[in-house]
Amino acid sequence: MSASATGLRSWLTTTDHKRIGLLYFWTAFVFFLVGGLEALVIRAQLAGPNGTLVSAEAFNQLFTMHATTMVFLALMPLTAAFFNYIVPLQIGARDVAFPRLNAFSYWVFLLGGLFMNASFLFGAAPDGGWFGYANLTSKQYSPGLNIDFWLLGLQILGIASLAAGFNFIVTILNLRAPGLKMMRLPVFTWMVLVTQFLIITAFPVITVALVLLMFDRFFGTSFYLPAGGGNPVLWQHLFWIFGHPEVYILILPAMGIVSEVLPTFSRKPLFGYTVVVYSGVLIGFMGWGVWSHHMFSVGLGPIADSFFAATTLLIAIPTGVKIFNWIATLWGGQIRFAAAMKFALGFIAMFIIGGLSGVSHAAPPADLQQTDTYYVVAHIHYVLFGGTVFGLFAGMYYWWPKMTGRLLDERLGNWHFWLTFIGMNLAFFPMHFIGLLGMPRRIYTYGPELGVSTMNLVSTIGAFLIGIAALIFVYNMWRTRRHGAVAGDDPWGGATLEWSISSPPPPHNFDVIPTVASRLPRWSATQLKAIPEGAETAAPVHVPAGSWWPLIAASSLPIMATGAIGRMLPVVLAGVAILIVGIYRWAYEPFEA
Repeated sequence: MSASATGLRSWLTTTDHKRIGLLYFWTAFVFFLVGGLEALVIRAQLAGPNGTLVSAEAFNQLFTMHATTMVFLALMPLTAAFFNYIVPLQIGARDVAFPRLNAFSYWVFLLGGLFMNASFLFGAAPDGGWFGYANLTSKQYSPGLNIDFWLLGLQILGIASLAAGFNFIVTILNLRAPGLKMMRLPVFTWMVLVTQFLIITAFPVITVALVLLMFDRFFGTSFYLPAGGGNPVLWQHLFWIFGHPEVYILILPAMGIVSEVLPTFSRKPLFGYTVVVYSGVLIGFMGWGVWSHHMFSVGLGPIADSFFAATTLLIAIPTGVKIFNWIATLWGGQIRFAAAMKFALGFIAMFIIGGLSGVSHAAPPADLQQTDTYYVVAHIHYVLFGGTVFGLFAGMYYWWPKMTGRLLDERLGNWHFWLTFIGMNLAFFPMHFIGLLGMPRRIYTYGPELGVSTMNLVSTIGAFLIGIAALIFVYNMWRTRRHGAVAGDDPWGGATLEWSISSPPPPHNFDVIPTVASRLPRWSATQLKAIPEGAETAAPVHVPAGSWWPLIAASSLPIMATGAIGRMLPVVLAGVAILIVGIYRWAYEPFEA
């Protein structure tokens, strides 16, 4: 089949990574809107006390499917859309390593999404929460098809994720252009690589958990049933061993997008590139050691509590490193506040808030108060909406010209950003106080005596502002299709290889595979040329190439520092962990009797 063929059949049979990326994007975006509608119904139900918009059963289905849809059917495949479309272009490849496997992963993802949402047609949508705690998922407590749709749908989606994970690891490691060494890779490609390793190691864990649940439901075993000798806490361990790396599967690609957008719109190389890369790798590694802070209320004991409290604090270090490097990139830059830049800056601000509330979970006594309250709901939304969604929108505005050849309207983009930013803070910030005042999550109504009615109303207003902002973005995409300004090959003056070819790219990507001699091949070739006239942003700016040498020298200081520190870091971290465990154990022992 010709790569340039048109028509439905060409899309159904395509193996072109760019078309598969677009298929992922449009499918995931539809699921994003579906999950958003579910959220609006939830917030409408909770706008005031004693709400009657939906029944308790329908509410259980809505919050379960909202979270499951957003995590597995919207945010993960939206990041997949970008690494499908952009990564081969950034590494100078003509396609992914296994094009047919790439197509297979998309169609299996679509099957899983349709299968799970088909549950609504049978009146049996999943209703046990997106983390499916035992024994709520057992046949005794949930005898219908609800949980069956959920566990089988997740198994199907896991196959799609694993196929994509192996494919992109091989692609990034083996298909890089000549001269594109690992430490010359764009940060987005680096974060995608780390994410794929997390996927291929985390999804087998949730697969095992789901298979055991399937045996309990279908074949009468008792892996999670105490009556038959099983242990419901086993599910929690298996789920959260997967679940916390899953958070970084969702956030690391967004961090990579922000690391591409900030330098472009600051007209500066990323400050401390090597440190940013190493911190991303360290986040992926340390993400495996924090899962049980979700389980402090289970009663794991002082040793386990101490260890996971320490690791939860320590993982804030590489995250903080990234934030400070992003701020240093902005410092002294010639900043253009395009819509992509605004969403990238919004990502930093919102993710800091989400990170701070997350660190509060590192203290087991505080966590015991926060667990299963709306405080946790606020935290996860600041991380996954303020973080992942803001990062994805930054990527959409940034790479839309490359994917379509046209620029999204900046005026509509400004409305989209500010309504999203204001709506998000109105929706989720009050939830911190709603939770601390005692409102549990996953309840379909509440009484006025709880004293949270006004804050719930404010939260609902914020949610509907986010919905209006999403409609503006949909209109922007529709309008741009026919009336958007022609972008040209490189509307932003980008530094990486995808901006060296036409927009949209030809089927074969590159007429000649490029040879890379620098981490910033476009800027090396053009000496930080003036911003092209096609951009709907600030006036063109010319920066002499020589003026960047002091910045490059300064950015190398943290890189040189990490050489010695990096060798000492494992020893230091181990010593700190042992010290904290010892102190906690010493302080706890007098109370054990």
